[in-house]
Amino acid sequence: MFNSVIKTTGLDINSAVICIVTAIILGLIIATLHMKSSKYTKNYIVTLALLPLLVATVMIMVNGNLGTGVAIAGAFSLVRFRSMPGNSREIVSVFFAMAIGIAVGMGQVFFATIVTLVVSILFLIFYSTKFGESNASSKTLDIVIPESLDYEEVFDSLLKKYTTKYELVKIKTTNLGSLYELKYDISLKKGIKLKDLIDEIRVRNGNLKVSIHRNEREEML
Repeated sequence: MFNSVIKTTGLDINSAVICIVTAIILGLIIATLHMKSSKYTKNYIVTLALLPLLVATVMIMVNGNLGTGVAIAGAFSLVRFRSMPGNSREIVSVFFAMAIGIAVGMGQVFFATIVTLVVSILFLIFYSTKFGESNASSKTLDIVIPESLDYEEVFDSLLKKYTTKYELVKIKTTNLGSLYELKYDISLKKGIKLKDLIDEIRVRNGNLKVSIHRNEREEML
């Protein structure tokens, strides 16, 4: 069992210093890890570095009181609703920092240190290898066509030629209903030139807008 550095009789100066120093060090490790594995801004990195210390402080101050649950819920709500939404990598880093802060605030500095090191190693392994990578040929294809064009089959033969699979996932009207915008999820065949695909689509859609970009589900992660 891991022993808490906070004594049952209450928080003393030595325990407080240990918790504060540990929270600062682990916060810096988490912030550095995020800088090594993802895009970032200075404000976000400073937040990650300080978050374990702040959460640990809240945990220490409410430890043993009936209001613990309400206080922790309030801390989580502030982080969730008073900050800009981020991608999954940023969300994981925030919860990582908060989890470590909670552990340190409960006096479990040794356990928090072990968890930080283990999670950091796993992060580096996962992000430095091809673990979880999606098919690089997976793209989103947007095509604008006039309303007079039958969209249901007009591109089928063309997409069969250039892709291994395709799916029409969204249809919407634009330009006051005079145009349709089609959205496909596609997987390109190997060796395909995007210019050739786009040129053939332009012939069929009357040279209206065509765009190919990363799959939208990947961009949100």
